Amino acid sequence: MPLFAGGLFSIIVMGLWIFCLVDVITTVDGTTRNVPKMGWLFIVLLLPLIGSILWLVAGRPERAGFGGAGGGYRQAPPSRFPEYDRPGRHVAVNPDDDEEFLRKCRERAEQQRKAARQREQKDES
Repeated sequence: MPLFAGGLFSIIVMGLWIFCLVDVITTVDGTTRNVPKMGWLFIVLLLPLIGSILWLVAGRPERAGFGGAGGGYRQAPPSRFPEYDRPGRHVAVNPDDDEEFLRKCRERAEQQRKAARQREQKDES
């Protein structure tokens, strides 16, 4: 029985090691904690059990989940202005398109101001 337990432990360690190797490799550069990605790769490669545990505890990105929807950490970090990175975003080709858009924005803002003034007048009454 002790031989089987040792073999089972080895299989578990090997599975953990492979999981952590794949996880380090597929993690986006710059999102790892404490050590750069290449450093984590060498740590996990050279120290299978200890390196894998260290990766899970101290190196994995903060938002990393164990599958499903938690895998959002593999994407590039969001930019300061995410609306610029949206696929299919309309970019004005000529200045006339921008002028029309700005005019519509001004009209909508004025409508919102009028509605807010009317609400304030109702609340005061």
